[in-house]
Amino acid sequence: MTVKVGIPRALLYYQYHVLWITFFKELGAEIVLSDYSNKEILNRGTQSTVDEACIPIKLFHGHVESIKARVDILFIPRITSVHRDEYICPKFCGLPEMIKNSISHLPPLISPDINLFTSNKSYDKVIYEIGNTFTKDKRIIQRAYKKAREKYKDHCLRMKENHEIKASHDLIRSGLRDRKKRIMLLGHPYHLYDSFLNRNIACLLLRSGFEVITPEMFNRKDTDPYMDLYPARFFWTFANKLLGTAAYCVEKRNIDGFIYISTFGCGVDSVVADLAEKEICEKRKIPFLLLTLDEHGGEAGFHTRVEAFMDMLEWRMRDEDNISSYGQYLYRSESHV
Repeated sequence: MTVKVGIPRALLYYQYHVLWITFFKELGAEIVLSDYSNKEILNRGTQSTVDEACIPIKLFHGHVESIKARVDILFIPRITSVHRDEYICPKFCGLPEMIKNSISHLPPLISPDINLFTSNKSYDKVIYEIGNTFTKDKRIIQRAYKKAREKYKDHCLRMKENHEIKASHDLIRSGLRDRKKRIMLLGHPYHLYDSFLNRNIACLLLRSGFEVITPEMFNRKDTDPYMDLYPARFFWTFANKLLGTAAYCVEKRNIDGFIYISTFGCGVDSVVADLAEKEICEKRKIPFLLLTLDEHGGEAGFHTRVEAFMDMLEWRMRDEDNISSYGQYLYRSESHV
């Protein structure tokens, strides 16, 4: 009998779904994904978790609620670190316990400890721990993981080439500049790629003729050296990724505006968004928009702010950058009567 493995379509699903899905399929499991995020899922998650949780955590609870009765096992890893000498949000460390204590009638959980802070070698133990649920043959587990890694690498390569990014990325690397409008979206993967959570901002920008750039389109070996522009490195993986990418693109002067997408209650973003704004907007005079999402915000008001930001960029480009990132003219015309 085929085991049905449930994977909630939330949080780091948007970063690692290809890796996870391929691995489980190669082990003979049937994958059951929750639906795309929607208002009903968010409402269910809000009801089943603590008020202090951020929206992505509430959404995750809702996804679990929506899928728990349709699967034999739920995959909810306990993730501490995905990069050496760095951590991710503390909420991920206790996510399996949060789910167990908030949601009743759960199927068994696969909750391996993923902690790469000191070494990637610990990942081998995680792979076998997960694989033992389906087979005791280590060769099968190794082959399944090798296939999953190959597909994940291909996925990451496609991400870098998304939205015709290759030509733009070459321009950014070389420091050249054309006049096509580019907006970089900054934020955690689950902010940028959950279209319900971010009100489908990428489609809005693309329909308006902007090219959309995201941090996943850059390698950390290119962006990490630019973290030296900040007073200190952070222990947070996403913070280093976002700030390093922003500083890299600012230095190459090939991004016309930045939009940082955050959610209410995110402790990491309360620090990182402020640093990003100071570096991008105040020091470098590049337009910057911070969008803080919550479960009560309407789509109309959100789109109005984004449209106003796009209009400002259009005016700025039309007037040859004579409008500052704060909206004031950088020169004053003299009247000749």
